[in-house]
Amino acid sequence: MSEAPSGTAPLETADLAAWLAVAAGTLGGFMAFLDVSVVNSAMPVIQGEIGATQSEGTWISTAYLVAEIVVMPLTTWFDRLIGLRRFLLASAVLFTLFSMLCGLAGDLPTMICGRVGQGLAGGSLIPTALTIIATRLPPRQQAIGIALFSCAALLGPIIGPLLGGWITETYSWRYAFYINAPICGVLVALLLLGLPAKKGDWHELARADWAGIFGMALALGSITILLEEGHREQWFDSALIRTLAAGCVVGCVAVGWGQWRSARPIVSLALLRNPALTATIVLSLMAGALMFTSLFSVPQFLAAIAGYNAWQSGTVIAISGGSAILAAALYPLVIARVDVRLLVGAAFLVQALACWQASHLTAASDGTAFALSQMLLGVGLTLAVVPLQQVNVSVVRLEEAGEASSLFVVARNLGASIGLAAVASFQDQRLEFHHWRLHSAIAASDPAMQAQVAADAAAHGGGADGLAAALTLVDSHVMMDALVMSFNDVFLALAVATLLASPLVLLLRPIDPARAMGAAH
Repeated sequence: MSEAPSGTAPLETADLAAWLAVAAGTLGGFMAFLDVSVVNSAMPVIQGEIGATQSEGTWISTAYLVAEIVVMPLTTWFDRLIGLRRFLLASAVLFTLFSMLCGLAGDLPTMICGRVGQGLAGGSLIPTALTIIATRLPPRQQAIGIALFSCAALLGPIIGPLLGGWITETYSWRYAFYINAPICGVLVALLLLGLPAKKGDWHELARADWAGIFGMALALGSITILLEEGHREQWFDSALIRTLAAGCVVGCVAVGWGQWRSARPIVSLALLRNPALTATIVLSLMAGALMFTSLFSVPQFLAAIAGYNAWQSGTVIAISGGSAILAAALYPLVIARVDVRLLVGAAFLVQALACWQASHLTAASDGTAFALSQMLLGVGLTLAVVPLQQVNVSVVRLEEAGEASSLFVVARNLGASIGLAAVASFQDQRLEFHHWRLHSAIAASDPAMQAQVAADAAAHGGGADGLAAALTLVDSHVMMDALVMSFNDVFLALAVATLLASPLVLLLRPIDPARAMGAAH
């Protein structure tokens, strides 16, 4: 592994076409990230209109995530096969067509088909955006390009539920898919103006690492579904989960075979011998887990405890989006003056502080209790993810930037799946623990408790039915307190996990000054 990228663009100012290409990559990435979560707040309405149960409705989101993560590692190969511009134009057109299919869907199979197509096309738009930045911008301006993309990547999942809820309430959930058509129209125009046409090499079909392609798709698809469905299926008590685990093992074996036998593996895992690159990928996984578990846990708390609807919860989450925009705007100035290891380390400490601050909730807490933690989280995630992305593409050769970017975004998505699965299981365990611990602390002989139960029983008509209602009311209060305590445990666990991951910043490599200093001018 070389110490620095070779063949990078000369130290000069990018032209208009290059910035149009970066704008295209940023817009495409934003759209793909947005569609991960834009349907979440509208899910109950969608399920009702297409005749899906709640458990079936989860596949509307899962189908997109699985397809997206499967295609991400293949983007470099498609670039070589047909050329980057053709590949992205095809992805944009297909994303539009499948979005229309989702909007027109009247049943679950049609919706899932559309979401799979969306995921395959959208997953192509994310790592290629980083490839465009690495190959179209001169090194000294890459910090600006990465800051723009990272801002879009952070805002997409945050804005998604807010936008989806507003569209559903104001118009119809179907417009959450239809709005992709004009966005894709702008994307196509930017791609035609900004990216030069490049011939593909159809011989890639003959020398492709088919074992690696099959194995990567099987392993990533299996592990994503396993993590999404594991908690609901009681993990390895389920035949489905055992089958998925076996599929993951078979897929990994096929990938290993491809690494050993293929002259050009679909993704060269030998890149992971670079400690700096490996550190960026592990830290990306942690950042993905932290971001998406926060996006999940905060609205869950506000809905269950404070009675917020999707729009109200979205406005709280949007606080982190506002601070993320500010941090992204300041990033090019900061990276020119601060060592990347110090910056990322401080950002992870800020994230840990945000999680710790959110671990002091009570049954009376509402959205204001998350204002500071969301502000800190937006700043921390931005000042961690943006430099990590820049290090990711700066520690490999230019021709390896696409593969490095793919590994980075796959790690982020896997981190989200791992984090959500871990939080769901952990919170259930802590809820059960606190529920019974609080029950055991209630003294049946306590005069105050006896008086309260008697009053509640009388209020519900007295007799056996009144007593049962009073005891149920006591249990509901206990469950409410136990639920709040379980959320506190989740946020505290996230703080500890973030701190444990932070020493990996010592493995990062300082960014070439040429890549940082120019951004400050």
